[in-house]
Amino acid sequence: MKLVRYILLALGIIFVAIQFIRSERNKNEKPSPTDIAKVFTVPDSVTVILKNACYDCHSNNTSYPWYSHVQPIGWFLTKHITQGKDELNFSEFGSYSTRRQLSKLDEIEDVMNDDIMPLPSYRLLHKKARLSQKEKTVLINWAGNLIDAGGIQVQ
Repeated sequence: MKLVRYILLALGIIFVAIQFIRSERNKNEKPSPTDIAKVFTVPDSVTVILKNACYDCHSNNTSYPWYSHVQPIGWFLTKHITQGKDELNFSEFGSYSTRRQLSKLDEIEDVMNDDIMPLPSYRLLHKKARLSQKEKTVLINWAGNLIDAGGIQVQ
């Protein structure tokens, strides 16, 4: 019985100690000059969808939930955000080559059609990220129109 008590005490001390090991926050309040909305025409309807369902993991400005301050959950979220930004970063979209922009727009169509994004774990905790078929169609049509235009920057 004493061994169990010591183990629980040690685990409690470790849990408290790891709360002081924080990840860097993905916060940048200033809009990036290479943000997709600065280099392409992005309708308001698309902007709302992107901000509700995509920007937390795919931009330079994440809106963190309260539980992100609890470790190791915070580390898990940081890893997801880093991976998401490595794959697609809407804040840096204008710095991508035209070929990469077109490829990412094509991927947006694919992940919407295949219901891959937003991730199910994200949708579970973020009601606004549960996209309706209409919202998915709006994103697919917008990305498709940009692809048809050849990724030409319009602003």
